[in-house]
Amino acid sequence: MHPSVWLKPGILIIYGSALDTAPHKHHAIQLILPSPNASYQLNNTAGTGALVIDADVEHQLSMASGWILLIEPLSHWGKALQEKLAGRPTCDIEQQSSTMPSIAGSDDQPFPLLTPLFEQLGLGSYPNTFTSQPTDKRIQSLVSQLDKCINGDCVKPSNWRAAQVAEQLALSESRFLHLFREEMAIAWRPYLLWRRMFCAINALKQGSNATQAAYLAGFADSAHLSRTFKNNFGMTIRQALALLQLKSYSNLNK
Repeated sequence: MHPSVWLKPGILIIYGSALDTAPHKHHAIQLILPSPNASYQLNNTAGTGALVIDADVEHQLSMASGWILLIEPLSHWGKALQEKLAGRPTCDIEQQSSTMPSIAGSDDQPFPLLTPLFEQLGLGSYPNTFTSQPTDKRIQSLVSQLDKCINGDCVKPSNWRAAQVAEQLALSESRFLHLFREEMAIAWRPYLLWRRMFCAINALKQGSNATQAAYLAGFADSAHLSRTFKNNFGMTIRQALALLQLKSYSNLNK
């Protein structure tokens, strides 16, 4: 199995083997899909089928091989997964092994491959977007600006201070912070941090070293980025790059 990672606004997909994380939690809902005849260990409990972990639930995961999807909670697929969770921290989803997608290499796009599986799991068809969809047009515009970072058209996050964003939206800082939490079900600062990590991952995928990625994503240095990465994904950037067989190892800190 060739390990691979894909990023789109609102979703991070990992396909790999020997996945092993320290205890961590993050903003996203997590969907675990072990490969046929593979298993996982979640908080020392064994399982073999599809599993959903709610956002902000601490967990430790080991999996022999398979898929991990991190999905924004208020996106189309995120809402479908929340319905499955029904307020529980985790839930199993029945699946047919014959529907498990498989890819030949990292250049393949997994999204069409995942659609039949999501339909079989009762989670709906391929969505137009993976990001959370706020109803307020000002917050919609802000999220759209953040989405550009995934495509490389990134504005350094030092320009995303709450006071500056509020001024651009013609709001007071307090009103902006309240509105953003109301629309996105998360405070502005942790949401921006989550997006900054996506920015850093994208930079590393494009060949930047850790220092460059940290700068582009608005972190103080590569050590700060790696600590934050481990808190949210349960592994250092060095471990992630080794797992995914990427080559941007220079200036990495454990």
